[in-house]
Amino acid sequence: MSDTSYIVRLSCADQPGIVAAVTTALAARGANILESNQFWDRQADHFFLRIAVIVPPEVTRDDIELALKPSVDRFDLNLKVTDVAKKPRIIIMVSKFDHAMHHLLYQIKVGWLNAEVAAIVSNHEDARKAADIEGIPFHHWPVNKENKAEQEAKLLKLVQDTGAELVVLARYMQVLSNDLSEKLFGMVINIHHSFLPSFKGAKPYHQAHARGVKLIGATAHYVTPDLDEGPIIEQETQRVSHSLTSEDFVATGRDTESRVLARAVKSHLEGRVMLNSHRTVVFTP
Repeated sequence: MSDTSYIVRLSCADQPGIVAAVTTALAARGANILESNQFWDRQADHFFLRIAVIVPPEVTRDDIELALKPSVDRFDLNLKVTDVAKKPRIIIMVSKFDHAMHHLLYQIKVGWLNAEVAAIVSNHEDARKAADIEGIPFHHWPVNKENKAEQEAKLLKLVQDTGAELVVLARYMQVLSNDLSEKLFGMVINIHHSFLPSFKGAKPYHQAHARGVKLIGATAHYVTPDLDEGPIIEQETQRVSHSLTSEDFVATGRDTESRVLARAVKSHLEGRVMLNSHRTVVFTP
């Protein structure tokens, strides 16, 4: 049997001795540290730590949590231990613009994203063919004012039934209700265009082109009841010029959105994102 890898994440009020206590307890279980990242938010006086470890095959997740229990009690740690060998399951939600979904599926296929797509959910039929090709269950759930609550209840049940750890809104053009956003807080990532200035409503890239914008971009964030104002995980901008057409803007935007969403999903699945009130701590490799 080969050794096993785990990700240990913790946060707490900052105080001396946290790292020493945690690493000593892990070493006592034969753990070898592969990667370690820490951050002290001085303003909030809160401490964040992510450690990737490799342990002997006989050491289980329960063993690690038991070894760290004295530290949890001593420092009042918010602790999470993840088995790297367990492939996380995700649900992708999409409407008609499917570029971000296809990029995710490709990155999973080539192994850059370590995930299993449990289902693709859409309010349109357009993505069914792609789901069938990949052998992924497809759910066509049209949404209107009358059935919104019913459809969201089906989504919540799908998350529970599949054991999905993340719901990815890959240009899903429906706003989740406050109730569902709260129930799945920290489990739903959305991608949207992000401009300076910001353009809302229909055809935002065309609006940006008409105003002579020089930078366009995208933002990936966790979904909250505050529309498009959840904790930000990843962002990117691209420089554009007067020589480009509005369709060039759209193409650049599609490309940027796809990359930003994939990076945000990867960071989340690798346990590199930790919520810090309305912000995030994102530990890069």
